[in-house]
Amino acid sequence: MGKNAPPPYPLHPILLVDDEPHTLASFDIALRSHGMNNTIRCQDSREVAGILENQPVEIILLDLMMPHVSGQDILKDVTLRFPDLPVIIITGVNEVETAVRCIQQGAFDYVLKPVEIERLLPSIRRAFEIRQLRRENSRLASSFFKKDPSRPEVFSRIITNNDAMKTLFRYCEAIAEGRQPVLITGETGVGKESIARAIHDLSGRQGEYVTVNVAGLDDQIFADTLFGHTKGAFTGADRSRSGLVEKAAGGSLFLDEIGDLSEASQVKLLRFLEEREYYPLGSDQVQHSDARVIVATHHDLEQQLKKGSFRTDLFYRLRTHRIHVPPLRERKDDLRALLDFFLTQAAAEFKKPKPRCPDAFIALLTGYDFPGNVRELRALAFDAVSHQQGATLSMAFFKKELGTNTAPGTLPASPANAFRQKSWAAGLDTLPTLKHADQELIAEALRRSGNNQRGAALLLGITPQALNQRLKRRT
Repeated sequence: MGKNAPPPYPLHPILLVDDEPHTLASFDIALRSHGMNNTIRCQDSREVAGILENQPVEIILLDLMMPHVSGQDILKDVTLRFPDLPVIIITGVNEVETAVRCIQQGAFDYVLKPVEIERLLPSIRRAFEIRQLRRENSRLASSFFKKDPSRPEVFSRIITNNDAMKTLFRYCEAIAEGRQPVLITGETGVGKESIARAIHDLSGRQGEYVTVNVAGLDDQIFADTLFGHTKGAFTGADRSRSGLVEKAAGGSLFLDEIGDLSEASQVKLLRFLEEREYYPLGSDQVQHSDARVIVATHHDLEQQLKKGSFRTDLFYRLRTHRIHVPPLRERKDDLRALLDFFLTQAAAEFKKPKPRCPDAFIALLTGYDFPGNVRELRALAFDAVSHQQGATLSMAFFKKELGTNTAPGTLPASPANAFRQKSWAAGLDTLPTLKHADQELIAEALRRSGNNQRGAALLLGITPQALNQRLKRRT
C-alpha cells in the first residue's frame, strides 16, 4: 500500500461473485466510489469455497444464475458453514417465489438487476452494522462472568479498582472493534476522554486518534474544522486545507462537548454518520471516510431532546453504544489510589519528596462530594504538594480547601450532620433507639472511610480503640 493510500475498508473484504466480468467490474467501481475499497472479485463460482476457507470475508454479493455451482447452492453452503456471514443476492430473476426461498434459506437481502447503487448501499451498510453488533454481543457474552478486563494495560491511565468501572472497561473491550458511534456521558472531570482514548487503543485501528472540542464553534468553523475547505471557499481561504475527518481516516475522531453543537452543525454530523460522506467547504466533490466517531458530553441530552435543542435522529444515531462514567462520589473506594497517584505526579513535577498521607486524610476526603470529580482531586493534590513544607500532608490545608469548595447543599462530614440528613431525624413520630442510632452511625462512618477503622473513628470523634469495642459488641 502506498504511503498516501487510504486504509482498507471494510477490514475484511467484500466478496463479489458473478460469472460476468463487466458486472463484477461495475460493482467494484461503484463500491470503491463510496469508500469501500476492500473487495475480491470471483468470476468462477467453484472458487468461492476455497476463498472462504482461506480468509475471513465481511459480506458476499452473490449472483444466482451461474454455471458450475449455482448461487442457491453457494447460499446453502454459506448458511450452513458460516451462519454469521451476510449474503446479499443480486440477480436478474424477478420471481417472488425465488426471492422468498432465498430469504428463507438465510439470505440477508435480495436485489434485482440492473442494480441501482442507491438501493444496494443501504443494504450493505445494514449488513455491516448487524454483523458488527453480533460480534459485540458475542464478546459481551464471553466477558459476562469476568471481573477484570482482558487488556488492563489499555486502561492504565484510569486509576481505579471499582467494580462499576471494571464493568465499563469490559463493555469498552466488547465494542472497541466496531464502527458505530460511541456516546460517552458523565459529569465534568470524570475522565470521559480517557475512556475515548482507551476505545481507540483497543480498536486495533491503524489511523490517528484525533480530538476536537466542538463547544463554541459556529456552523462554518465546525464544518471547516471537520471537513476542511477548498481554495477560495470563503474570504481568507487562500489555499485548500484538509479537515480532521480526513486526518482521522482509518482511526478515531473524538468530539468533546457534543451537547453544545448548533442545530445546523448537528445536521452535517448526522449526514456524515449515516452516509460516511462529506463535502469540504466550497467543493461539490464528495469525500468518504471510515473514521470511528466517539462523542462526549456532560449535558443531559435527553433533557435537550425535550427542549428541542438536540436532534432526535442524531441522538439515537450517536447512542448506538452509550457509556456513562460514574462521578467520583460514587467510587470513593478509589480515593486512596487516586490520591497516591496524583501525589507521586505532583512530587515529581515540583521536585519534592512525596509527602506521607495519613489515614485521616482519606476519611476527610470520603466525606466530600467532589463536584469537580477526578480533575478536582488532582488539582487539590498538586496544590497541596506545591504548598507542602514537611514530610506529612497538612490537614489544615485540606480542611480549608474542602470547607470553601463544598458543593451547594453538601454538609461537612460529621456525626451531627449525618443525623440531620437521616430521614428519621426529619420530623417522624418514632425515633430510633440509641443502640440503633449508634449502629447506623458506625456503619455510615465505615462506608465513608472505605472500611478503614481509624478513619471511621476520626469521623465519629472517638478513638480507634473505642470504635473497636463497639464493633465487638455488635457481633
